[in-house]
Amino acid sequence: MNRQKSYEAPQTVASGKSAPGSLFLVGTPIGNLEDMTMRAIRTLKEVDLIAAEDTRQTRKLLSHFEIHTRLVSYHEHNKEASGPELIRLLLEGQSIAIVSDAGLPAISDPGADLVRDAVEQDIAVIPIPGANAALSALIMSGLPTDTFTFAGFPPRERKSLQKRLTELSALRSTLLFYESPHRIKKTLGEMLESIGDRRIAVIRELTKRHEEAIRGTVSECIAWFEEHQPLGEFCIVVEGASDGEAGNGLANPEAWWSKLGLEEHVAHYEAEMSRKDAIKQAATDRGLPKRDVYNEVNR
Repeated sequence: MNRQKSYEAPQTVASGKSAPGSLFLVGTPIGNLEDMTMRAIRTLKEVDLIAAEDTRQTRKLLSHFEIHTRLVSYHEHNKEASGPELIRLLLEGQSIAIVSDAGLPAISDPGADLVRDAVEQDIAVIPIPGANAALSALIMSGLPTDTFTFAGFPPRERKSLQKRLTELSALRSTLLFYESPHRIKKTLGEMLESIGDRRIAVIRELTKRHEEAIRGTVSECIAWFEEHQPLGEFCIVVEGASDGEAGNGLANPEAWWSKLGLEEHVAHYEAEMSRKDAIKQAATDRGLPKRDVYNEVNR
């Protein structure tokens, strides 16, 4: 059992050596600088080191708030080398803040890996709350907020995208996605095919001057983008499955595989996985027992 005591400065132990420092997860604005909290500013001024996903972007933020703390790079492409070094500094007693380009660190960025490693070393991990794009989009979407599933950025490759959407299609919870402007049309098209014409909200440029929410069905939002160029970063909020859809595993009677026979359905997945896994996935898609699918395709 790991029990963390929260503290905000390195402590001195009886031996004279410093206890491990603390890792602060500092939320930063997602567009509007006024969303920076007083606690976040103070923390970034007081820590020994700031680890940033993009130092150029973070340097602008630090300059605006007159923060002069040493800044280092920590991102997806250098985490294998930088992560252990940051852990070493923490164990020596230094306090470190980690920030992402915008919003809460460790959400769709490598900060989660550093948190995992810190927890394994009994290093205190302290969140400094702030803005978050997914939750901001959810609460303004007009869709249910009692339960939701954050799915991050959808896969880029079409088969993987179809598979992921199909896996999510039977969930009753509201679905949250991030998407880029050059992929939004493709993703919405795959959503229409895989999960059906549900209610959605497509929200862009949160907290910025051109903040905008497009609400309607998937097909209505697709039509909107035929007449309006996608600009800015997007959050997509999707209505969850109805009781009937969740119950039979079929969220959309017009799903991409609905016109395939079982053997064809299994063969589709065999192109990227073993036959055993292909049977399992086809069974999941159709809401059928795996044994029934196995018996049918192996007669």
